[in-house]
Amino acid sequence: MVKNALAAQLLKAGLVDNKKAKKLSKQAQHEQRTGQNNDAEMKAKIEQDKQQKLAKDQALNQEKQRVLDEKALVAAISQMISQHKIKDTDGEISYQFIDAAKIKKVYINQQIYNALVSGSLVIAKENNSYAFLPKALAERINEKMAGFIIVNNTENNQATTDEEDPYAAYVIPDDLMW
Repeated sequence: MVKNALAAQLLKAGLVDNKKAKKLSKQAQHEQRTGQNNDAEMKAKIEQDKQQKLAKDQALNQEKQRVLDEKALVAAISQMISQHKIKDTDGEISYQFIDAAKIKKVYINQQIYNALVSGSLVIAKENNSYAFLPKALAERINEKMAGFIIVNNTENNQATTDEEDPYAAYVIPDDLMW
């Protein structure tokens, strides 16, 4: 298999593969026959390979850590949503909103409906369902990671009107029922 002890050590350390090990052993045999010795060059090459492997391993570890941190953040946000969501929201009034380019409908009571329209409550995605959260908590969640808050009517209520718009004085209510 491998005749050279150095090549065997490199193989065991994972710095070279079988192909490189054979090449190194052939180089060593050639050097012994011809009397040439490139130890310094070979050591520099080995050190360079070690540095490249170390840099690659560090990059992989950083990527793994980033993925783990993101998973932990998602889990923490999901826990915050489940702990602070408003319960007992069932009612007869339908509220429609857009989630992932689809129109969704939930049935809620009048108090929740008024809070949603005024912007004091928001709708957040919780696993496969929706949760109603206070606005302050929604802002904290958005600071940590975007994508959980689906409906936030405070942004719509605070939209600036054009000064040249002739109908700027006429506000269209969001809770208009047809």
